[in-house]
Amino acid sequence: MTLHNRYSFDGKAVLVTGAGSGIGQAIARAFLDSGASVAVVGRRTAKLAETLEGYDSERVLAIGADIADPDQAAGIVPQVVDRFGALDVFVNNAAGYINSPFTEVTTAEWEQLRRTNVDAFVQLAQAALPELERSGGNLVAVGSVSGLRGDWGQSFYNATKAAVMNFIQSLALDYGPKGVRLNAVAPAFTRTEINAGVADDEASLAPLVNRIALGRPAVPDDIAPAVLFLASPDAAYITGAILAVDGGTSASTGQAHVG
Repeated sequence: MTLHNRYSFDGKAVLVTGAGSGIGQAIARAFLDSGASVAVVGRRTAKLAETLEGYDSERVLAIGADIADPDQAAGIVPQVVDRFGALDVFVNNAAGYINSPFTEVTTAEWEQLRRTNVDAFVQLAQAALPELERSGGNLVAVGSVSGLRGDWGQSFYNATKAAVMNFIQSLALDYGPKGVRLNAVAPAFTRTEINAGVADDEASLAPLVNRIALGRPAVPDDIAPAVLFLASPDAAYITGAILAVDGGTSASTGQAHVG
């Protein structure tokens, strides 16, 4: 991707979850382009290899793991520290999604979503924060505007995103005195591999674009620079922030544009 502002992460170690595609892939590559050593995590090792293709093998680490599995998640941060000697930035990006009527979501589906979106964040943050305290580093979570308010058919997903973003704000209070910053970005609809069916269908996309002030959905490269900014020294006095990177979606009252 092309960064209009340059952030130097030379000598820094970064961990990005869900980095095999979409927003996570864009974030990982942006950090690599800015000089960082980057560990990427995902279930599909072939996709992780695509993310890291072309970069110096000394600055990359691919960890094939399902973060929803506590046993697999437990080994992630130690692998990063063992490889790079420290952890300076943890980007919590990986997430699952459910769009179903509330009464039709099974207990198993809810537990899987919660384990991926909330429990894994807790486990990884508990492992990462002591390392970030040692390095004077920071944590950036990829939240969502869906965690700020309600959406039709997304109550379970929205609840998990709200939980993570509230964790960010609460932990920012706890860890500020320890020299660790925690922030989140909150994207709206973003074109990714997962939602290609909607993004490529004009009729399905139209109601979403109707709510976006800039008149187009985001692409992953719109989100990555905001993450780099929050992780950079330029954001040294920013913590506990939820930065909407949503094209103006959250500026709306919720009513459709009819003009």
